[in-house]
Amino acid sequence: MILTEIDHIAIAVRDLQAAIDYYAEAFGAQVHHREVVESDGVEEALVKVADSYIQLTAATRPDSPIAKSIEKRGEGLHHVGYRVDNCADALAAMVAAGATPIDKVPRPGSRGTTVAFIHPKGSFGTLIELVQENRDDNS
Repeated sequence: MILTEIDHIAIAVRDLQAAIDYYAEAFGAQVHHREVVESDGVEEALVKVADSYIQLTAATRPDSPIAKSIEKRGEGLHHVGYRVDNCADALAAMVAAGATPIDKVPRPGSRGTTVAFIHPKGSFGTLIELVQENRDDNS
Protein backbone atom coordinates (compact mmCIF):
# COMPACT_ATOMS: atom_id res chain seq x y z
CA MET A 1 0.00 0.00 0.00
CA ILE A 2 1.52 3.29 -1.13
CA LEU A 3 -0.85 5.53 0.87
CA THR A 4 0.03 5.72 4.56
CA GLU A 5 -2.82 7.99 5.74
CA ILE A 6 -4.90 11.04 4.90
CA ASP A 7 -2.61 14.06 5.24
CA HIS A 8 -5.29 16.70 4.76
CA ILE A 9 -8.59 17.69 3.28
CA ALA A 10 -8.25 21.08 1.54
CA ILE A 11 -11.13 23.54 1.59
CA ALA A 12 -10.95 26.56 -0.72
CA VAL A 13 -12.21 29.74 0.93
CA ARG A 14 -12.46 33.39 -0.08
CA ASP A 15 -11.69 34.80 3.38
CA LEU A 16 -9.14 32.78 5.33
CA GLN A 17 -9.61 34.62 8.62
CA ALA A 18 -13.39 34.20 8.46
CA ALA A 19 -12.91 30.45 7.89
CA ILE A 20 -10.44 30.22 10.79
CA ASP A 21 -12.89 32.08 13.04
CA TYR A 22 -15.74 29.77 11.97
CA TYR A 23 -13.74 26.60 12.74
CA ALA A 24 -12.75 28.06 16.13
CA GLU A 25 -16.37 28.93 16.96
CA ALA A 26 -17.98 25.77 15.56
CA PHE A 27 -15.41 23.17 16.59
CA GLY A 28 -13.09 24.83 19.11
CA ALA A 29 -10.33 24.31 16.52
CA GLN A 30 -7.02 26.10 16.69
CA VAL A 31 -4.61 26.75 13.85
CA HIS A 32 -1.69 24.35 14.09
CA HIS A 33 0.29 25.86 11.19
CA ARG A 34 -0.17 28.87 8.91
CA GLU A 35 1.87 29.63 5.82
CA VAL A 36 1.89 31.57 2.57
CA VAL A 37 3.03 29.41 -0.35
CA GLU A 38 4.12 32.06 -2.85
CA SER A 39 4.76 29.55 -5.66
CA ASP A 40 1.10 28.42 -5.54
CA GLY A 41 -0.38 31.84 -4.76
CA VAL A 42 -2.11 30.64 -1.60
CA GLU A 43 -2.22 31.18 2.13
CA GLU A 44 -3.18 28.18 4.20
CA ALA A 45 -4.12 27.50 7.78
CA LEU A 46 -3.93 23.93 9.03
CA VAL A 47 -6.27 22.71 11.74
CA LYS A 48 -5.02 19.45 13.25
CA VAL A 49 -7.51 16.59 13.55
CA ALA A 50 -5.80 13.53 15.08
CA ASP A 51 -2.81 12.88 12.78
CA SER A 52 -4.35 14.71 9.81
CA TYR A 53 -5.33 18.27 8.95
CA ILE A 54 -8.13 20.36 7.58
CA GLN A 55 -6.36 22.78 5.25
CA LEU A 56 -8.22 26.06 4.89
CA THR A 57 -6.72 27.69 1.82
CA ALA A 58 -7.27 31.08 0.21
CA ALA A 59 -5.82 32.72 -2.88
CA THR A 60 -3.19 35.43 -2.54
CA ARG A 61 -3.43 36.39 -6.22
CA PRO A 62 -6.15 36.15 -8.89
CA ASP A 63 -4.26 33.68 -11.10
CA SER A 64 -3.73 31.04 -8.39
CA PRO A 65 -5.35 27.60 -8.68
CA ILE A 66 -7.50 28.35 -5.61
CA ALA A 67 -8.78 31.63 -7.10
CA LYS A 68 -9.63 29.86 -10.35
CA SER A 69 -11.34 27.02 -8.49
CA ILE A 70 -13.47 29.37 -6.40
CA GLU A 71 -14.39 31.39 -9.50
CA LYS A 72 -15.48 28.23 -11.31
CA ARG A 73 -17.04 26.14 -8.50
CA GLY A 74 -17.33 28.41 -5.48
CA GLU A 75 -15.94 27.72 -2.03
CA GLY A 76 -15.69 24.17 -0.73
CA LEU A 77 -13.75 20.95 -1.00
CA HIS A 78 -10.71 21.48 -3.22
CA HIS A 79 -8.56 18.35 -2.92
CA VAL A 80 -7.52 15.41 -0.78
CA GLY A 81 -3.90 15.10 0.34
CA TYR A 82 -2.65 11.54 0.80
CA ARG A 83 0.48 10.95 2.86
CA VAL A 84 3.08 8.71 1.22
CA ASP A 85 6.55 7.55 2.24
CA ASN A 86 8.11 8.43 -1.12
CA CYS A 87 6.42 11.02 -3.33
CA ALA A 88 8.40 10.17 -6.48
CA ASP A 89 7.57 6.46 -6.18
CA ALA A 90 3.89 7.17 -5.48
CA LEU A 91 3.70 9.56 -8.44
CA ALA A 92 5.29 6.96 -10.75
CA ALA A 93 2.90 4.27 -9.51
CA MET A 94 -0.13 6.49 -10.11
CA VAL A 95 1.03 7.45 -13.60
CA ALA A 96 1.65 3.76 -14.38
CA ALA A 97 -1.95 3.09 -13.28
CA GLY A 98 -3.23 5.71 -15.72
CA ALA A 99 -3.32 8.88 -13.64
CA THR A 100 -2.59 12.25 -15.26
CA PRO A 101 0.01 14.17 -13.30
CA ILE A 102 -0.17 17.93 -12.88
CA ASP A 103 3.35 17.91 -11.47
CA LYS A 104 5.69 15.84 -13.65
CA VAL A 105 8.13 15.58 -10.72
CA PRO A 106 7.64 16.13 -6.98
CA ARG A 107 8.26 19.66 -5.68
CA PRO A 108 8.51 21.48 -2.35
CA GLY A 109 5.23 21.95 -0.47
CA SER A 110 4.22 23.65 2.75
CA ARG A 111 5.54 22.51 6.14
CA GLY A 112 8.77 21.37 4.44
CA THR A 113 6.97 18.56 2.62
CA THR A 114 7.49 17.20 -0.88
CA VAL A 115 4.31 17.12 -2.98
CA ALA A 116 2.88 16.25 -6.37
CA PHE A 117 -0.63 16.82 -7.69
CA ILE A 118 -2.70 14.43 -9.80
CA HIS A 119 -5.39 15.81 -12.15
CA PRO A 120 -9.02 14.94 -11.35
CA LYS A 121 -9.46 13.57 -14.87
CA GLY A 122 -8.43 9.95 -14.55
CA SER A 123 -8.81 10.03 -10.75
CA PHE A 124 -12.59 9.78 -10.60
CA GLY A 125 -13.07 13.54 -10.36
CA THR A 126 -10.85 14.10 -7.32
CA LEU A 127 -7.81 16.39 -7.32
CA ILE A 128 -5.18 14.42 -5.40
CA GLU A 129 -2.07 15.71 -3.66
CA LEU A 130 0.64 13.25 -2.72
CA VAL A 131 2.44 14.45 0.43
CA GLN A 132 5.78 13.18 1.70
CA GLU A 133 6.80 14.46 5.11
CA ASN A 134 10.51 15.27 5.24
CA ARG A 135 11.62 14.95 8.84
CA ASP A 136 15.11 14.79 10.16
CA ASP A 137 16.10 12.22 12.75
CA ASN A 138 15.35 14.67 15.58
CA SER A 139 11.64 15.09 14.67
